[in-house]
Amino acid sequence: MSTSQIPPATAVPDDDVPTLLVKIFGKDRPGITAGLCDTLAAYGVNIVDIEQVVTRGRIVLCVLVNSPTGGWTKEGDLRATVHSWAESMRLQAEIISGRGDNRPRGTGRSHVTVLGHPLSAESTARIAASITGSGGNIDRIFRLAKYPVTAVEFEVSGAETGALRTALVTEAAGIGVDVAVVASGLQRRAQRLVVMDVDSTLIQDEVIELFAAHAGCEAEVAEVTARAMRGELDFEQSLHARVALLAGIDESVVEKVRAEVRLTPGARTLIRTLKRLGYQVGVVSGGFTQVTDDLKERLGLDFASANTLEVVDGKLTGRVVGEVVDRAGKARLLRRFAAEAGVPLMQTVAIGDGANDLDMLNAAGLGVAFNAKPVVREAAHTAVNVPFLDTVLYLLGITREEVEAADTAADTVESRDG
Repeated sequence: MSTSQIPPATAVPDDDVPTLLVKIFGKDRPGITAGLCDTLAAYGVNIVDIEQVVTRGRIVLCVLVNSPTGGWTKEGDLRATVHSWAESMRLQAEIISGRGDNRPRGTGRSHVTVLGHPLSAESTARIAASITGSGGNIDRIFRLAKYPVTAVEFEVSGAETGALRTALVTEAAGIGVDVAVVASGLQRRAQRLVVMDVDSTLIQDEVIELFAAHAGCEAEVAEVTARAMRGELDFEQSLHARVALLAGIDESVVEKVRAEVRLTPGARTLIRTLKRLGYQVGVVSGGFTQVTDDLKERLGLDFASANTLEVVDGKLTGRVVGEVVDRAGKARLLRRFAAEAGVPLMQTVAIGDGANDLDMLNAAGLGVAFNAKPVVREAAHTAVNVPFLDTVLYLLGITREEVEAADTAADTVESRDG
C-alpha cells in the first residue's frame, strides 16, 4: 500500500466521535461474522473494535463502528437493516449509541490463572470479588483447559501485580483453588528457561529411598529424613548421613533404580510442549547424577545438575563427591543455567515441592510450588495442588487445545515420515 492509500488518522474515532456498538447473539453457524460486516459495509462505516465469543454453540458478536455519515436518517436505516438481517438469520441484535472508543484500560495489567478440580461458581465468585477488592477490573475471561483440571484466565487491569498476587493467593488458599498472577507484557511471550526439582516433582519418587530399599535400610533413611524435617539436621548433614547408609551396595543397583523411577503424570507433556515452544528446560536435584543424567538423556533436557554418589571398585562408598547441591546451590544453578541459556532471570520458571527449593523458587521470575508443604506454598509465587505437572503450562497462558493440536500435528508428521 502506498503512502497515499493509508487511511487518515480520523478513521479511528476519538472520544468526541459518535459510535455504535452492534451486538449479535444467538445460535452459532458459519457466515455470521461475514454477514454482519457485509451488512455494515453498505453504510461505509469503519470497524473500531470487534470481539466474538462462542460458548456451547451460542455466539456473542460485538462490533464497535463509527456512526455513518448522513445523520439520524442514515443511522436509522443502518439499525433497521441490521435488525432485519439478524431476524433473517434467527439471531437477536442490539445496537447502542455512544461516543468514542472503549475506555482505556487501567495501568497495572496482569494475567490471573485459576485452576480448579472442579472450579465451582462459589470459588470463581470469591476470586472475582477479590480482584475487584484489590482495585482491579476484569477485562476478559477465557478458558485454557477443561481437563484434567478446569483452568481459566482473567485479564485484569488497574491493580499492581504484586499486591494482586498477595490478595488472590491468600483468598485461594481458603477455597481450594490454585491461582497464579503474572504481569502482562512482551516478556510473557519471550523465550524462557524452566528449571525443576526432581524428587516428588519431575518424578513421583524419592531416589534415595529407592536406593535404600535395595540396601535394606529404608527405616534408617526415613529416620534421618524425619530428623531433617524436624530441623535437627540441615540438608547437607542429612544427605551425608543417609548416603553413608548406602555404603557397600553394588553399582549395578543404579540401573535397577533408574528402571523404578516413575515420572509424574504430565511430565512428558510439559517438557515436550516447552521444547516445541523453544524453551530450554533443566533439572536441579539434591538427589544423584546417576539418575538425573539418565533423565536428561531420556527427556531431552538442556541442563541437569545433582549430587554424585562415589563409586570405588564397583561399590558405593557411602559418600558423595564434588560440591553438594543444597538449597542455596539450587538457586546458584538456576542463575548459572539462565546465564548459559542467555535468558534473563525474570524469564525463568522454577518448580519444586520442598523447603530445599525455596531459594530457587524465590530467585526465579515465577516460582511454582508443586504439591508442596504449606511453608513452601506460602512462600512461592504460586502453587499447583493437583497431581498433573503439565498444568504448569496453563500458568504460562498455553491452552489444552494448543497442546493437543501440536501433538496431533507431530503424530501426523511422524506417520508421514515413517
